[in-house]
Amino acid sequence: MVRYFVVMLFILANNLSAQDFTLPLWTHGIPNQNNTEVQEVIDTTEIIMIRKVNKPDIAVYLPSKKYATGKAVIVIPGGGYNIIAYHWEGVDIARWLTSNGIAAIVLKYRLPHTKNNIKGYLSPLLDAKRALRLTRFNAQRWNINKNEIGVMGFSAGGHLAATLGTHFDEKNIFITDAIDTISCKPNFMILMYPVITFKEPYLHKGSRHFLIGDKPDTSLINYFSNELHVSKTTPPTFLVHAEDDKSVPVKNSLMFYEELVKNSVPAEMIIYPKGGHGFSLAIGNAHLSTWRERCIEWIKTL
Repeated sequence: MVRYFVVMLFILANNLSAQDFTLPLWTHGIPNQNNTEVQEVIDTTEIIMIRKVNKPDIAVYLPSKKYATGKAVIVIPGGGYNIIAYHWEGVDIARWLTSNGIAAIVLKYRLPHTKNNIKGYLSPLLDAKRALRLTRFNAQRWNINKNEIGVMGFSAGGHLAATLGTHFDEKNIFITDAIDTISCKPNFMILMYPVITFKEPYLHKGSRHFLIGDKPDTSLINYFSNELHVSKTTPPTFLVHAEDDKSVPVKNSLMFYEELVKNSVPAEMIIYPKGGHGFSLAIGNAHLSTWRERCIEWIKTL
């Protein structure tokens, strides 16, 4: 723990002129990781994408204290568990959130198919849980209310966010330090055109392939089909999807919403007739971009 505080002080001292900084997720050994070194690949061809992750981290974006609402969001970019659309569905989203007084923590999580994993399907969820715990641990220091920390995921990142929101209460068998004993339950969820199910006929085959393989065990399919795990303790949820999404069928959001309603979980859903998949902030589309204002209004009601 002493080492963690030393790292924190060093990072903060070198970022006094900035509102954002990066922290490693793990400081006492990365769980479910072997000794294989993976070279991170950053692709800038169109949008900035990360193809391999060796050391997962969080990038912390804090609004000025004058405008801070005390709320925070863990932002999980998508990419089909194959890549991470780090700026398109991460950094750009963080800047939008901070402009509304909401702290944003962008998660760079391990991808399941890289050689540094022991059991690949475990790593993304371990990293997501740790990101929320780490944010809650630092809540006072970052001017955040520890009971107003949500998670926001896009596409496969939405699947990871929904998995966190429906599996937060599992026993943690990877205790590396005291932070791992903190609750990782999100206080709310924002799911953007999310992958929800791993079951036919509405699954996104790429996400299932890269997370659990081509011929997965039925137990894994059921575990990662998040519509099966909604309960009365699932956090309030805001869903956004386009009806013409050809990559992740809109039925994913509809199924999850139906289960939320059945369990009396507060939920709001916006279905746009057109928008396709992966529209992020939807800049340049006056109608589609209205999700942003609706989302901020919803967060304020919590």
